[in-house]
Amino acid sequence: MEKYMFIFFGGDPSHLSPDAQQAHMQKWFDWVQKLTNEKRYVGGEALLPGGKTIKGSKKAVTDGPFTESKEVVGGYFVVLAKNLDEAVEMAKECPDYSLDGVVEVREVMKFDNME
Repeated sequence: MEKYMFIFFGGDPSHLSPDAQQAHMQKWFDWVQKLTNEKRYVGGEALLPGGKTIKGSKKAVTDGPFTESKEVVGGYFVVLAKNLDEAVEMAKECPDYSLDGVVEVREVMKFDNME
């Protein structure tokens, strides 16, 4: 099994009623539980908006990121899968597609001589 990262973009439920938001969150909890039961879920977190950006050789620090809500990284998971195709199939169960969410699936690089 290899490690893959799911990076979640968009999928903003803030326009939903409180009951609908709670129901949507339950879908996330159910999905995490399913992945955990399958021994596929390694970890992950939701991310708060805002933060700081550091860039360039002078390490300039600015507030941000300030992007459109559909481009904001909302969080990530690390999962175990046999290959990229299997990871993609797992990512298709993300609850945020109904909210125009996007999931980027990336393999985590291995460093062989590090322990």
